[in-house]
Amino acid sequence: MAAKPVTTPVSQSAFKTLGLLGIPSSSAASETFQELYTALVTQGYRVLVEDRAAAQCEVANAEVRSVREIGELADLAIVVGGDGNMLGAARELSQHDIGVIGVNRGSLGFLTDLPPEQAAAILSEVLAGDYHTEMRFLLDAQVSNPGQSTLRSNAMNEVVLHSDKVAHMIEFEVFVDHQFVFSQRSDGLIIATPTGSTAYSLSAGGSILHPGINAINLIPMFPHTLSSRPLVVPATSHITLRVASDNEPLHISCDGHVSLAVAPGAEVTIERQEHHLRLIHPRSYDYFHVLRNKLAWGSRLF
Repeated sequence: MAAKPVTTPVSQSAFKTLGLLGIPSSSAASETFQELYTALVTQGYRVLVEDRAAAQCEVANAEVRSVREIGELADLAIVVGGDGNMLGAARELSQHDIGVIGVNRGSLGFLTDLPPEQAAAILSEVLAGDYHTEMRFLLDAQVSNPGQSTLRSNAMNEVVLHSDKVAHMIEFEVFVDHQFVFSQRSDGLIIATPTGSTAYSLSAGGSILHPGINAINLIPMFPHTLSSRPLVVPATSHITLRVASDNEPLHISCDGHVSLAVAPGAEVTIERQEHHLRLIHPRSYDYFHVLRNKLAWGSRLF
């Protein structure tokens, strides 16, 4: 009997060109980054290394590219780091048709599935086709300041209207699909996706939304009334915030990374972004296991 032909992981995989991203903040993260790079190159994959990561990690003869170029050229982006690294990459990579998977080298790891000590082995299974895909939507935020050009950014977790001052009350109105919902005096407002419902939104009392739910959560920040409560609206909603003309200058924060200036009398619009993020999970991924583990929920009683 003739021997079976030996095939390499590259020929088996739908992922031919891989992007390796992240800004390693520790020696352990840098070590994981370097080990993955070496393993993937050895297996015959074309590996594109994010330019900022290449400046911090010793990766010999690496093909260095920007995040945007990785989004355009690669089939799969591997993000090494914490959720912050994933959020930063996701805002750009969501604009491209590319799968994204994370290796956790942060503290929480809601978005970065792979434990570093098993990352290479699990990643090999994913590259061989043993994975499933989950589509996560992002938010698009636009700020129209009187007499100025429109400012714009996107967010995977949340868009937050806030003041730069601590415990500073601001006034604004909220509209959903051009219908008035409420006016409010509070420290601000969090507009969160299901992905962001386990982030800043959770600490402010917002509900945890399963990623499969197409909804947006509006959570007031320290409102000046006990009747103010979180509100969940369809993900297709067009949300408008109108800022009082006598407010001091405010800001819109996207995932805590991008800040857009909001002038008195400005109008802010938030909608679901057109393009989704294609998040890749290993076959063993279990969303509720992640919640139990990260939030220290109780184990089964029987």
